[in-house]
Amino acid sequence: MAANYNSSLTLIAIFSLFLATTAAGRFITTTSPSISDGVNNDDRSILRLNPLFTSSPEECEQTYGFMPCTTTAAGNLFLIIVYGYLMFLAATYLSAGSELLLAILGPGLVGGLCLPALGALPDAMLILVSGLSGSTETAQDQVSVGMGLLAGSTVMLLTSIWGTCIVVGKCDLQNSIAQDNKDTKGFNLIGSGVSTDIWTSYSAMIMAVSVLPFIVVQFPQILHSTSGRHTAVLVALVLSVSLLIAYCLYQVYQPTLQKRHLDFAKHKHVRSRILKYLKKRALGRLVDSHGEPNREVLIRLFNSIDANQDGSLSIPELRALIVGMQLYEINLNEDDAVTKVMKDFDTSENNEVDFDEFIDGIGRWLEEAKGFKRTTSVVGPDSLKYVHDYYEETKKEHDLLGDQTHEEDEEEEEGVDDPRRTTIKAVLLLLLGTIIAAAFADPLVDAVGNFSAATSIPSFFISFIVLPFATNSSEAVSAIIFATRKKQRSASLTFSELYGAVTMNNVLCLSVFLALVYARGLTWDFSSEVLVILIVCIVMGIFGSCRTTFPLWTSFLAFLLYPFSLILVYVLDYGYGWS
Repeated sequence: MAANYNSSLTLIAIFSLFLATTAAGRFITTTSPSISDGVNNDDRSILRLNPLFTSSPEECEQTYGFMPCTTTAAGNLFLIIVYGYLMFLAATYLSAGSELLLAILGPGLVGGLCLPALGALPDAMLILVSGLSGSTETAQDQVSVGMGLLAGSTVMLLTSIWGTCIVVGKCDLQNSIAQDNKDTKGFNLIGSGVSTDIWTSYSAMIMAVSVLPFIVVQFPQILHSTSGRHTAVLVALVLSVSLLIAYCLYQVYQPTLQKRHLDFAKHKHVRSRILKYLKKRALGRLVDSHGEPNREVLIRLFNSIDANQDGSLSIPELRALIVGMQLYEINLNEDDAVTKVMKDFDTSENNEVDFDEFIDGIGRWLEEAKGFKRTTSVVGPDSLKYVHDYYEETKKEHDLLGDQTHEEDEEEEEGVDDPRRTTIKAVLLLLLGTIIAAAFADPLVDAVGNFSAATSIPSFFISFIVLPFATNSSEAVSAIIFATRKKQRSASLTFSELYGAVTMNNVLCLSVFLALVYARGLTWDFSSEVLVILIVCIVMGIFGSCRTTFPLWTSFLAFLLYPFSLILVYVLDYGYGWS
């Protein structure tokens, strides 16, 4: 239904464009009775009507030789809206096709390579066409549209969209952790907020690192040198492409890395839970006065676990111990847990644990727990608080890694009804989105340039404010809707998507931009824009990588960064003449 509705709107928008072709090649000038000076008797009007409807004296040039164009501000505003909507539809189709492809082929190669690139495709198209057409002088003038889009997309995603996701996704904070589906504190600036997993923090860190090419390309300007700018562009291009490849590889292998970390965290949590269980059964006398394992107490505990009383623990007996602890909160695979615990104890590798092996294993676990909290005293029978601390820390570590076992199982059960039909639909959506983005990127850039000429508003600010909403709106709406689920997992995916989108802007879109500047011999003169990108990415990157819980007050800091960015660019460009 939604797809048919979007298709209908697409046809209407394209049909409207062809109806508007009469705007090209004909100038509608509105004149009022002129006031003669007694010398010149020309027809030029001294009094003009609303400049929105007044054409400029220059003739517009039709894109592709047939696309509509106009020299009036109102006409170009209409074209920007229509072309912007078509770019929005392109982004929507690319997003829908990517999701279908992901459901069929899984994360790996598709999630790591295809989806990030497809998400950044509309921006990359606009950046590419902004400097391809016309002479070098024309390209130099139009390329500011591409830089405005690049800076505007980054700022919008990390400020207004980031802050909105905090507001709509907030839950009650308890012990600095957001409680899933619990939002009773309203707009409490400190008591409500959002929690993410540790992988989201890594994504924020990667995003902060991805700004390195911007710094490299700015070196000649930082040193106030006019030589070496072309070389700096080439070096930054190589670095940007290298970071792009590295980021894609990370995305491909990240699910495997995440699974390994999660498995290790679960095993640590099982060990800490067994220690806590034994401590409780030993009534706090698990270690002696010297901090060593209390053999007499451990003998009784060993015998209580040894159901067959044969002097050794078998795999079924260890399994009964682990099952009895009811570790439901970590989605435990009991067979895997038993195998790893047996490996920790069974140094003789005979699939049985005798008393000496049991003592040695518990001793190693206690040493690990002691080293986990250096501030805790570990001497004496009353010092076993570190066992509880170890348990709490391992549980927290597991939670931060974002265990998605149940959700993934549910998604696998849902499956895809007709893989062949779904694949065809995904490919068609991707092709349609790519064709629309490629066809209307150039006309949109031209419309922005013409609107800028008609209104004297710098094209950078038009592309900075307006175009990101066209190319990133579907991604932004998707992130906001996902954040409303009010769960740690959905919040983690939401913010990871935002950080990932900005990272792709910083490596893929910037690579396209730098290649364009280098190939056409354009001048890199975007100091204020680069400064804004650096400030927003580094501030939000460090902020996102240093914490996993974001109270509601953090959203207002993000919101304030947007007007700050606009004002900063304006002051630097028009107050200090940076560009």
